[in-house]
Amino acid sequence: MKKVILPLFLLSSVAGFAQDTGGGGLFKKASGLLNKAKGGSLSNDDIVAGLKEALSVGATNGANKLSAVDGFFANAAIKVLLPPEAQKVEKTLRAAGMGKLVDDAILSMNRAAEDASKSAAPIFLDAVKTMSFQDALGILKGSDTAATGYLRGKTVPALTAAFRPVIEGALEKTGATRHWKTVFETYNKLPTSFNKVNPDLSGYVTEKALGGMFFQVAQEEQKIRKDPAARVTETLKKVFGS
Repeated sequence: MKKVILPLFLLSSVAGFAQDTGGGGLFKKASGLLNKAKGGSLSNDDIVAGLKEALSVGATNGANKLSAVDGFFANAAIKVLLPPEAQKVEKTLRAAGMGKLVDDAILSMNRAAEDASKSAAPIFLDAVKTMSFQDALGILKGSDTAATGYLRGKTVPALTAAFRPVIEGALEKTGATRHWKTVFETYNKLPTSFNKVNPDLSGYVTEKALGGMFFQVAQEEQKIRKDPAARVTETLKKVFGS
Protein backbone atom coordinates (compact mmCIF):
# COMPACT_ATOMS: atom_id res chain seq x y z
CA MET A 1 0.00 0.00 0.00
CA LYS A 2 1.17 3.45 -0.81
CA LYS A 3 2.48 5.20 2.30
CA VAL A 4 1.09 8.53 3.40
CA ILE A 5 3.01 11.51 2.03
CA LEU A 6 1.72 14.57 3.88
CA PRO A 7 2.72 18.05 2.76
CA LEU A 8 4.67 20.01 5.33
CA PHE A 9 2.01 22.71 5.52
CA LEU A 10 -0.62 20.11 6.46
CA LEU A 11 1.48 18.77 9.31
CA SER A 12 2.10 22.32 10.48
CA SER A 13 -1.61 23.05 10.39
CA VAL A 14 -2.31 19.93 12.41
CA ALA A 15 0.22 20.89 15.06
CA GLY A 16 -1.08 24.45 15.23
CA PHE A 17 -4.68 23.40 15.52
CA ALA A 18 -3.88 20.91 18.25
CA GLN A 19 -2.21 23.69 20.26
CA ASP A 20 -5.12 26.06 19.73
CA THR A 21 -7.65 23.53 20.92
CA GLY A 22 -5.58 22.06 23.71
CA GLY A 23 -5.31 18.81 21.79
CA GLY A 24 -8.56 17.53 23.28
CA GLY A 25 -11.36 15.36 21.95
CA LEU A 26 -11.24 13.74 18.57
CA PHE A 27 -8.46 16.01 17.30
CA LYS A 28 -6.10 14.31 19.72
CA LYS A 29 -6.98 11.12 17.84
CA ALA A 30 -6.41 12.90 14.52
CA SER A 31 -2.98 14.14 15.61
CA GLY A 32 -2.02 10.67 16.75
CA LEU A 33 -3.03 9.10 13.49
CA LEU A 34 -1.28 11.75 11.41
CA ASN A 35 1.90 11.46 13.47
CA LYS A 36 1.79 7.71 13.09
CA ALA A 37 1.20 8.16 9.36
CA LYS A 38 4.20 10.50 9.15
CA GLY A 39 6.33 7.82 10.77
CA GLY A 40 5.29 5.38 8.09
CA SER A 41 3.34 2.92 10.27
CA LEU A 42 -0.03 3.87 8.81
CA SER A 43 -0.86 4.36 5.17
CA ASN A 44 -3.54 6.35 3.41
CA ASP A 45 -5.31 3.06 2.89
CA ASP A 46 -5.10 2.20 6.61
CA ILE A 47 -6.74 5.45 7.67
CA VAL A 48 -9.45 5.36 5.03
CA ALA A 49 -10.13 1.66 5.64
CA GLY A 50 -10.42 2.27 9.38
CA LEU A 51 -12.93 5.06 8.96
CA LYS A 52 -14.87 3.12 6.35
CA GLU A 53 -15.12 0.19 8.73
CA ALA A 54 -16.17 2.49 11.58
CA LEU A 55 -18.94 3.90 9.41
CA SER A 56 -19.95 0.49 8.10
CA VAL A 57 -20.04 -1.12 11.53
CA GLY A 58 -21.77 1.87 13.14
CA ALA A 59 -24.35 2.21 10.37
CA THR A 60 -25.09 -1.51 10.26
CA ASN A 61 -25.37 -1.81 14.04
CA GLY A 62 -27.57 1.27 14.18
CA ALA A 63 -29.88 0.00 11.44
CA ASN A 64 -30.11 -3.45 13.00
CA LYS A 65 -31.00 -2.07 16.42
CA LEU A 66 -33.69 0.25 15.10
CA SER A 67 -35.22 -2.31 12.75
CA ALA A 68 -35.85 -4.71 15.64
CA VAL A 69 -39.21 -4.77 17.37
CA ASP A 70 -39.37 -1.79 19.76
CA GLY A 71 -36.21 -0.33 18.21
CA PHE A 72 -38.01 3.00 18.04
CA PHE A 73 -41.00 2.47 20.30
CA ALA A 74 -39.00 1.52 23.41
CA ASN A 75 -36.30 4.17 22.91
CA ALA A 76 -37.40 7.42 24.57
CA ALA A 77 -34.73 9.41 22.72
CA ILE A 78 -36.12 8.66 19.26
CA LYS A 79 -39.66 7.34 19.79
CA VAL A 80 -42.00 8.75 17.14
CA LEU A 81 -44.74 10.76 18.82
CA LEU A 82 -47.58 12.76 17.35
CA PRO A 83 -46.33 15.93 15.62
CA PRO A 84 -46.59 19.20 17.56
CA GLU A 85 -49.54 20.40 15.52
CA ALA A 86 -51.44 17.24 16.48
CA GLN A 87 -50.77 17.34 20.21
CA LYS A 88 -54.01 19.21 20.83
CA VAL A 89 -55.77 16.35 19.08
CA GLU A 90 -54.09 13.85 21.39
CA LYS A 91 -55.01 15.84 24.50
CA THR A 92 -58.61 16.22 23.40
CA LEU A 93 -59.05 12.55 22.53
CA ARG A 94 -57.45 11.34 25.76
CA ALA A 95 -59.70 13.67 27.74
CA ALA A 96 -62.66 12.15 25.89
CA GLY A 97 -61.64 8.64 26.94
CA MET A 98 -60.10 7.68 23.60
CA GLY A 99 -56.54 7.19 24.78
CA LYS A 100 -56.26 3.71 23.27
CA LEU A 101 -57.00 5.13 19.83
CA VAL A 102 -54.08 7.54 20.18
CA ASP A 103 -51.83 4.84 21.62
CA ASP A 104 -52.57 2.56 18.66
CA ALA A 105 -51.69 5.35 16.22
CA ILE A 106 -48.37 6.06 17.98
CA LEU A 107 -47.44 2.38 18.16
CA SER A 108 -48.20 1.93 14.46
CA MET A 109 -46.01 4.91 13.50
CA ASN A 110 -43.10 3.43 15.42
CA ARG A 111 -43.62 0.02 13.87
CA ALA A 112 -43.50 1.69 10.46
CA ALA A 113 -40.21 3.42 11.33
CA GLU A 114 -38.76 0.11 12.54
CA ASP A 115 -39.83 -1.63 9.35
CA ALA A 116 -38.37 1.07 7.12
CA SER A 117 -35.03 0.97 8.96
CA LYS A 118 -34.32 -2.44 7.43
CA SER A 119 -33.52 -0.70 4.13
CA ALA A 120 -31.02 1.78 5.56
CA ALA A 121 -27.83 -0.28 5.84
CA PRO A 122 -27.29 -0.92 2.10
CA ILE A 123 -27.68 2.79 1.34
CA PHE A 124 -25.20 3.68 4.08
CA LEU A 125 -22.70 1.10 2.84
CA ASP A 126 -22.90 2.40 -0.73
CA ALA A 127 -22.09 5.90 0.55
CA VAL A 128 -19.13 4.63 2.57
CA LYS A 129 -17.49 3.27 -0.58
CA THR A 130 -16.96 6.79 -1.93
CA MET A 131 -14.88 8.04 1.02
CA SER A 132 -11.56 9.60 -0.02
CA PHE A 133 -8.42 10.29 1.99
CA GLN A 134 -9.37 13.96 2.19
CA ASP A 135 -12.78 12.94 3.54
CA ALA A 136 -10.99 10.82 6.13
CA LEU A 137 -8.81 13.72 7.24
CA GLY A 138 -11.88 15.93 7.59
CA ILE A 139 -13.54 13.33 9.78
CA LEU A 140 -10.46 12.89 11.94
CA LYS A 141 -10.28 16.64 12.50
CA GLY A 142 -13.97 16.85 13.31
CA SER A 143 -16.11 16.06 16.33
CA ASP A 144 -16.85 12.68 17.88
CA THR A 145 -19.77 12.36 15.46
CA ALA A 146 -17.99 13.71 12.39
CA ALA A 147 -18.25 10.38 10.59
CA THR A 148 -22.00 10.37 11.15
CA GLY A 149 -22.13 13.94 9.81
CA TYR A 150 -20.26 12.79 6.71
CA LEU A 151 -22.70 9.94 6.29
CA ARG A 152 -25.68 12.28 6.70
CA GLY A 153 -24.31 14.62 4.04
CA LYS A 154 -23.88 11.75 1.60
CA THR A 155 -27.10 9.86 2.15
CA VAL A 156 -30.03 12.10 3.15
CA PRO A 157 -31.46 12.56 -0.39
CA ALA A 158 -31.10 8.86 -1.24
CA LEU A 159 -32.42 7.75 2.15
CA THR A 160 -35.40 10.08 1.91
CA ALA A 161 -36.23 8.82 -1.58
CA ALA A 162 -35.87 5.21 -0.45
CA PHE A 163 -37.51 5.57 2.97
CA ARG A 164 -40.65 7.41 1.86
CA PRO A 165 -42.24 4.57 -0.14
CA VAL A 166 -41.09 2.03 2.44
CA ILE A 167 -42.63 4.15 5.19
CA GLU A 168 -45.85 4.51 3.23
CA GLY A 169 -46.04 0.76 2.69
CA ALA A 170 -45.14 0.06 6.31
CA LEU A 171 -47.78 2.50 7.54
CA GLU A 172 -50.38 0.65 5.53
CA LYS A 173 -49.11 -2.74 6.69
CA THR A 174 -48.98 -1.82 10.37
CA GLY A 175 -52.31 -0.04 10.28
CA ALA A 176 -50.88 3.40 11.03
CA THR A 177 -52.68 5.06 8.14
CA ARG A 178 -55.97 3.61 9.30
CA HIS A 179 -55.32 4.64 12.91
CA TRP A 180 -54.24 8.10 11.79
CA LYS A 181 -57.35 8.57 9.68
CA THR A 182 -59.54 7.36 12.53
CA VAL A 183 -57.85 9.69 15.00
CA PHE A 184 -58.46 12.78 12.91
CA GLU A 185 -61.90 11.83 11.71
CA THR A 186 -62.86 11.30 15.35
CA TYR A 187 -61.24 14.56 16.43
CA ASN A 188 -62.83 16.58 13.66
CA LYS A 189 -66.28 15.38 14.74
CA LEU A 190 -65.81 16.59 18.30
CA PRO A 191 -67.66 19.84 19.17
CA THR A 192 -64.44 21.27 20.60
CA SER A 193 -62.60 20.86 17.28
CA PHE A 194 -62.29 24.20 15.51
CA ASN A 195 -59.19 23.65 13.38
CA LYS A 196 -58.80 20.73 11.03
CA VAL A 197 -55.47 18.90 11.40
CA ASN A 198 -54.18 16.96 8.42
CA PRO A 199 -50.35 16.68 8.53
CA ASP A 200 -48.45 14.54 6.03
CA LEU A 201 -48.15 11.33 8.03
CA SER A 202 -45.71 9.48 5.79
CA GLY A 203 -43.50 12.55 5.40
CA TYR A 204 -43.51 13.16 9.14
CA VAL A 205 -42.67 9.55 10.03
CA THR A 206 -39.96 9.47 7.35
CA GLU A 207 -38.32 12.56 8.83
CA LYS A 208 -38.49 11.15 12.37
CA ALA A 209 -37.20 7.76 11.24
CA LEU A 210 -34.18 9.32 9.54
CA GLY A 211 -33.48 11.50 12.55
CA GLY A 212 -33.61 8.48 14.82
CA MET A 213 -31.38 6.52 12.50
CA PHE A 214 -28.63 9.15 12.49
CA PHE A 215 -28.94 9.54 16.26
CA GLN A 216 -28.32 5.80 16.68
CA VAL A 217 -25.43 5.77 14.18
CA ALA A 218 -23.82 8.64 16.12
CA GLN A 219 -24.12 6.59 19.32
CA GLU A 220 -22.40 3.67 17.62
CA GLU A 221 -19.64 5.93 16.26
CA GLN A 222 -18.91 7.35 19.70
CA LYS A 223 -18.79 3.84 21.11
CA ILE A 224 -16.19 2.76 18.54
CA ARG A 225 -14.05 5.81 19.27
CA LYS A 226 -14.17 5.45 23.05
CA ASP A 227 -14.63 1.74 23.79
CA PRO A 228 -11.93 -0.72 22.63
CA ALA A 229 -14.44 -3.57 22.98
CA ALA A 230 -16.55 -2.00 20.22
CA ARG A 231 -13.67 -2.25 17.71
CA VAL A 232 -14.71 -5.60 16.34
CA THR A 233 -12.28 -5.86 13.41
CA GLU A 234 -8.50 -5.80 13.16
CA THR A 235 -8.56 -2.64 11.07
CA LEU A 236 -10.64 -0.80 13.66
CA LYS A 237 -8.27 -1.93 16.41
CA LYS A 238 -5.26 -0.81 14.34
CA VAL A 239 -6.56 2.64 13.42
CA PHE A 240 -8.60 3.62 16.46
CA GLY A 241 -6.28 1.95 18.94
CA SER A 242 -3.40 4.24 17.99
